[in-house]
Amino acid sequence: MNAQTRRASAAAVLAAAVVVGAACGGPDPAVDAGPPTTRASASASASPSSPVAAAPPEAETTPVSTPPLERSLFAAVRADDADAVRAALAGGAALEARGDGGQTPLVAAAKANAVTAARVLVTAGADVNAKDDMEDSAFLYAGAEGRDEILALTLAHGADVSATNRFGGTALIPAAEHGHVETVRTLIRAGVPVDHVNEPGWTALLEAVVYGDGSARYQDVVGQLLAAGADRSIGDADGRTALQHAQRRGQEEVAALLRDGR
Repeated sequence: MNAQTRRASAAAVLAAAVVVGAACGGPDPAVDAGPPTTRASASASASPSSPVAAAPPEAETTPVSTPPLERSLFAAVRADDADAVRAALAGGAALEARGDGGQTPLVAAAKANAVTAARVLVTAGADVNAKDDMEDSAFLYAGAEGRDEILALTLAHGADVSATNRFGGTALIPAAEHGHVETVRTLIRAGVPVDHVNEPGWTALLEAVVYGDGSARYQDVVGQLLAAGADRSIGDADGRTALQHAQRRGQEEVAALLRDGR
């Protein structure tokens, strides 16, 4: 389905929702243009080779138990249709509604990489730290998946840089694992702890080596972590350090970085 078709679908859902809302005495976006009603609201994925499981496929539907106006909002978000998102909010859709998998509209936007919709939601006051049933927040997911535009939005609007995902890891750990060079730079600059150890026993430095391939981008990530003060003496659950892992994997350039202390 192309973007034009998705937007048309979102608009159709929104129109149907407005009719249902009006029939039930709900607000009419044509006459109620006041601020959206908000509700109090409550990370991140990694590759299959990682100690943290891959993220589930992006949701394409919203449970039928979700009210019509909120269904229209989720449809607009997934279509990345800013106007439809604004219309749904103006019509009374809850900013912190819960859809498929407990996702808020902003988490759904992060998982769909719907940057335009995410910008509208964040500007409207969406909670960047709200988590879904998988313990993913927009901040944690954007950091893990290298979605830098959405990550920047969350950081500018109060993202908790110490937040952890369902595996007890910060956003920096999967970002380093995936070799997201600019994302790692952003997260380090934002103050995410570089030596945090997740529940499986990995730091960002260890994952960059163990799940990296020693290529230029992983050398960059390792160099950034070392420059930020990452402790190269921290071992994994078996006591192996990042240097030992690099040597075992034949990552000569990475091993040189770890030996030389740069």
